[in-house]
Amino acid sequence: MTFIIGAACIDVMDRSCLQECPVDSIYEGARKLYIHPVECVDCGACEPVCPVEAIASDRDEDEDFAPFVADAVEFFQSVLPGRVNPIGSPGGARSTGPVGVDSRYVRELPPAGSFT
Repeated sequence: MTFIIGAACIDVMDRSCLQECPVDSIYEGARKLYIHPVECVDCGACEPVCPVEAIASDRDEDEDFAPFVADAVEFFQSVLPGRVNPIGSPGGARSTGPVGVDSRYVRELPPAGSFT
């Protein structure tokens, strides 16, 4: 894993990071964006352009981001509601388009602004 997207992205999804990612490894859920843990090349281009500081390196050991490490893995490796197969590693978000659903962790979180 390299970079992760945390709670500040939920219900905000500014999408500035999408244009900066040189390998197209940022996928769009219904409420949040997700960085593919295998496809990301750890360049860090996404982190400084996020206006809500929702992106961090998994090496930062920031406890606020800790649940989102497993969350990203689940998003790509589990069968999400309305899908037949896991997203897996399709080689880029543009070929997949918006997924339209989130991991269980994000789906169960209250609307943005009601948690910290």
